Amino acid sequence: AFVIPRDILSIDEIAEAVSPEGESVGGEAADAPIDDEPTNVPLESEPEDAPADTPLDDEPADEPADATLENEPADEPADATLENEPADEPIEIPDVEPTEEPVVPIVTDNSYFDGDVSIEISYMRTLDTDVYIADVSLSDPSRLRTALAGDAFGRNLTETTSSIAERNDAIFAVNGDYYGFRSTGYVMRGGYLYRDVISKDPEQEDLVLYDDGSFKIIREADMTAQEIADTGATDIFSFGPGLVMDGEISVTRDDEVERAQVTNPRTAIGVISPLHYLFVVSDGRTDESIGLSLYELAELMKELGCTTAYNLDGGGSSTIWFNGQVLNRPTTFGDEITERSISDIVYIGK
Repeated sequence: AFVIPRDILSIDEIAEAVSPEGESVGGEAADAPIDDEPTNVPLESEPEDAPADTPLDDEPADEPADATLENEPADEPADATLENEPADEPIEIPDVEPTEEPVVPIVTDNSYFDGDVSIEISYMRTLDTDVYIADVSLSDPSRLRTALAGDAFGRNLTETTSSIAERNDAIFAVNGDYYGFRSTGYVMRGGYLYRDVISKDPEQEDLVLYDDGSFKIIREADMTAQEIADTGATDIFSFGPGLVMDGEISVTRDDEVERAQVTNPRTAIGVISPLHYLFVVSDGRTDESIGLSLYELAELMKELGCTTAYNLDGGGSSTIWFNGQVLNRPTTFGDEITERSISDIVYIGK
């Protein structure tokens, strides 16, 4: 037999030639690392034959899990406070005044309510006449207001009731005394005295409104306009006459307004109790509605509970307006249903 000579290796050289996994150096294993991937040869700076769990020079040795770092404070109770942080104190809640939300008015075809104003409108048929009644209650007397045509005083300034009402953002309105139709008679509106010329009629009765919402009927012959203003009046209407005073009818069956017919369209304002008012408008001069006499109007105001009631301008001026609509059938001669242009209104404002 032939013997093939081979290099003889020592045991130490054999050990160095064997990979850590025990694979032969002469043949490359299928999962051997690629040329650029480092092998498992220890780093030059890494000590040889060091135990696997020996820490590196720059890495601190393992310490107990609960040990604290030198610069880290030891664990403290969860409720401990930091040195610079004050302990919890009760939080003071500042007093905040609740804001009032605006009241949304409740409006129907014949009523209005917003917390300060209540208006109920009804209709009745009496003495062959259509009559419209507005029952008004206020908690604030300033909601009862007056307004002038064109927002100015003058005999030649006129405007319809509905136009004046809409411009002044009214809820409800009736015509006033049509002061511009005359050159005499006291006129005061909104606390301003416009005319202090006494009426030609010595028995002329005026309606006086005060800032607390109360009414009073006076004779112009008994007081000057300035004297009335000095009593705290805000408005003076010069038409009349007074219909009910101290709960009693104050006109006779023969009383009538100058140049008026016996039965007419009418407008009246009255007070039942403090800040509780009644506005009454009747149609007239048509086949459907004859109209009312002054006495019939006074009877109606008393029956409805008025302690004081006053006659405003009537005829073609008589108009009742609510929430954007004229409710009655105003007419001057009966052949045409239309509003007459006038000097002023009485209204309930928003």
